Amino acid sequence: MIRHLVLFKLNEGVERDDPRVVKGVEAFRALDGRIPEIRFWELGWNLSDRPIAYDFAINSGFDDVAALRRYVEHPDHQAGVTLWHEFATWVIADYEY
Repeated sequence: MIRHLVLFKLNEGVERDDPRVVKGVEAFRALDGRIPEIRFWELGWNLSDRPIAYDFAINSGFDDVAALRRYVEHPDHQAGVTLWHEFATWVIADYEY
């Protein structure tokens, strides 16, 4: 199994209730059940007030690297990525478990 972690940092001046952010969250929330390669899917807002913390996280699981690649290339995933590019930066870690 492959774990795919994504941590998002909202750009300076962008808040969680910004309509673009709300739309971006909903776009990613809707992927669960829509993309067959997803085996595990959870996402949510960070609760920590530590300055090094990121704002939003996606934790997901896939059978193998090929399934992860199909997910990454899926048009619905790419549509969400396009939205998030407008208001955030992120880091990704993919690892076998």
